[in-house]
Amino acid sequence: MKTLILNGILVNEGQTQQADLLIVNGRIHKIGKDLQSSEADKVIDAAGKYILPGMIDDQVHFREPGLTHKGGLQTESRAAVAGGITSFMDMPNVKPPTVTLKALEEKFALAQGKCAANYAFYMGATNDNLDELRGLKNGVTCGIKIFMGASTGNMLVDNPVVLENIFAEVETIVITHCEDTPMIKRNEDLYRERYGDDIPYKYHHEIRSVDACYASTEKAVGLARKHGTRLHVLHLTSAKELEFFSPGDVNDKQITLEVCAHHLFFSEEDYDQRGAFIKCNPAIKKATDREALIKAVAEGRIDIIATDHAPHTLEEKTGTYFKTAAGLPLVQYALPSILEKVQDKQLSLEKVVQVTSHNVADRFRVIDRGYLREGYWADITIVDMDKGITDTPETVLYKCNWSPFDGFTFRSSIDTTIVNGEIVYQNGQLTDALTLGRRLDFRA
Repeated sequence: MKTLILNGILVNEGQTQQADLLIVNGRIHKIGKDLQSSEADKVIDAAGKYILPGMIDDQVHFREPGLTHKGGLQTESRAAVAGGITSFMDMPNVKPPTVTLKALEEKFALAQGKCAANYAFYMGATNDNLDELRGLKNGVTCGIKIFMGASTGNMLVDNPVVLENIFAEVETIVITHCEDTPMIKRNEDLYRERYGDDIPYKYHHEIRSVDACYASTEKAVGLARKHGTRLHVLHLTSAKELEFFSPGDVNDKQITLEVCAHHLFFSEEDYDQRGAFIKCNPAIKKATDREALIKAVAEGRIDIIATDHAPHTLEEKTGTYFKTAAGLPLVQYALPSILEKVQDKQLSLEKVVQVTSHNVADRFRVIDRGYLREGYWADITIVDMDKGITDTPETVLYKCNWSPFDGFTFRSSIDTTIVNGEIVYQNGQLTDALTLGRRLDFRA
């Protein structure tokens, strides 16, 4: 099968240029000017639209196995490709949790033939699985996830000796969720004394505070520097924490940093309107934090933008503060929300491509993806910067059937998504080619 994309504007490796792109047998065969349509079985006219390498989302919770009343690999990966995401890396806090090498391979087997996008799965750390973590070699999967803040089941790693040993001994990159649980618990007690169980949601960012994030991030960065560990800090939320990180090329960094789309979009000002529907951990914080995070992306201090897609049912998001779950479904509208920063001239389109595709591929050593290069897999997102889209209940594809962006009209939209050379989403519709996602390959 040969597919030719004509007349589009390619955004790749810091350059924006008019070019055509020929796909043969799932890979990019040729990039150039004035390619002939006679070479192709299928032609896509991308005139006036931007051709980007597909977004690689390094942090999702697709809820399978064991939590499929919230979402699953099939449903959430379909929502992802509708949002221009062509590959994802899924978290280990499922049932049973992915905390053994056997469970990791079982999860890969579960995903085969089910996903619309390409996939990888983190192995999770606990207080008692160091031997399993030692056995995970480079090249097998994306890395090891450590919850240094509260998580489900036994996945909070709060034993300082265990943390020290993990940072000292594991071979792969370490990924951390950084919040200090004892500090959060003290804040919860203080606000419960004042408000009972019905704490206003606007205080969520004070309970899961900047100081709680800062203390845990300081610990993770300190351990990584001490032991030379490759560390990637997830979903940073505050301006204060940025002091631990420096601008620079992602390939030259031992310690890298991620921000999530919703932390670049919402602020504490949105809690009164959206309440539990923007309750997430770590919390959305002040508008000044949001602006500092956007600036840090622009200057290269933050290396990656992801989603932390974490669906819950409407029932689980309804009720008083302590009864509602934390987490947001995001993959379908994350890229349009990021493109709002391009529309506002806070980020360039070249920077967005760098932090959603290039840097993810480089940091995680993904083979043959994340760039528009001849010979690479054809994972491609075509974006229309002039055609808006409104998030409504009728358009949501998540199994949970709600979105934190409900009612918002984005100024840009996803025109076409291509995974491994096949069109999976086009003109507002999913296609029939929705089980072609492949296991991601990593360099050892």
